[in-house]
Amino acid sequence: MSQSSQALRTRIKSVNSTKKITKAMEMIANAKLVRSRNKMEANREYAQRLQDTVDEIAYYNPDVENKFVQKAKGEKTLTIIFCSDLGLCGGYNQNIVKLAREKLNREDPIILVGTALTRQLREEGFNLVNKEPESSDRITFLRMKDIVKNATWMFETGQADRVQILYTRFVNTMTFQPAIDMLLPCTLDATKAAEKNTDSGEKIETLFEPSAEAILDYLIPMMIQDVAYADWMESTTAEQGSRRVAMKTASDNADELSADLMLEYNKVRQASITQEITEIVGGSAAV
Repeated sequence: MSQSSQALRTRIKSVNSTKKITKAMEMIANAKLVRSRNKMEANREYAQRLQDTVDEIAYYNPDVENKFVQKAKGEKTLTIIFCSDLGLCGGYNQNIVKLAREKLNREDPIILVGTALTRQLREEGFNLVNKEPESSDRITFLRMKDIVKNATWMFETGQADRVQILYTRFVNTMTFQPAIDMLLPCTLDATKAAEKNTDSGEKIETLFEPSAEAILDYLIPMMIQDVAYADWMESTTAEQGSRRVAMKTASDNADELSADLMLEYNKVRQASITQEITEIVGGSAAV
């Protein structure tokens, strides 16, 4: 056997070992994807019921005023960005960075949830207000609630004119799109409540105690906290989906590379055997 065939055999072994790793990571990502997707879909009913309640109040009280609904007076925007803690998830994180470059002002404050982009965003001049990196994998609803409360406080005190979330929308298991979701000022949609009344044929009057304003002061912060948590769950689901696709692509590429190397190895081996046979035949003829 020649030295080249030995090198090819070593490469084939290395590629097959790598394929085992990517295959295992694909299976893990798929299991996490299913779990994250189930949690995301389970939260939708609660989020929709909360949104419907707020919209109903807006419908029955069109003149109601609320500090969370008033139009922004300035352009300073606080952005909460969701990214991953780990890599090997395809273009998931870089798509977020690309949208941030296009839509965000580098001087505006940013709260980053996820550790993968901390260094890159700082190097590119974005204003991260996190004192410590915030892990996306370990975050809980209570911690997310604290982050949104802090963002709401900055909005109320005038340190931010808008509060928005930059996250990754989960379209399906193969498609993930970075998007921006505006939290504050909040937009109330009374048309759904109006359509509900029209469809039922009955006008249902609802009394709000102590007042519609007081209820909105309580419900709107609760609603935006749930929206932020829902966006995080959607981002996490998209992350696992992107990682599963990336690992499947890597496994497929490893299969293709292994087949090509095996073909090359067989060619070298056949050439070596042919050369040995030729030498033996030539030696016999000389004798």
